[in-house]
Amino acid sequence: MNAKNKVVGLLIVAVLFCIFTVQAQVVVTVRPALPRYERVIAPSPRHVWVEEEWEARNGGYVFVGGHWMEPPYQRAFWVPGHWVNHRRGWIWKPGHWKRRR
Repeated sequence: MNAKNKVVGLLIVAVLFCIFTVQAQVVVTVRPALPRYERVIAPSPRHVWVEEEWEARNGGYVFVGGHWMEPPYQRAFWVPGHWVNHRRGWIWKPGHWKRRR
């Protein structure tokens, strides 16, 4: 196998690893309290408010404030993240863009 084939093979393996890697879930027994914040004015009529999120870090969750964002494609809308009760505690399901039908 020549060097070019090795590089291509490694790239394919790296891409497949990224595609099939499962994101670990962090379970907490008490949902974090929502901090107070102030929403600023939208930069344009096209912008959509992307709700606040919780990000898993160091075995817990950190609040990441909301922000204005242009939808990534036509007819897209933001589905807010939410807490889901799990048998051992709470898990945060992140928000995401979805296409209107």
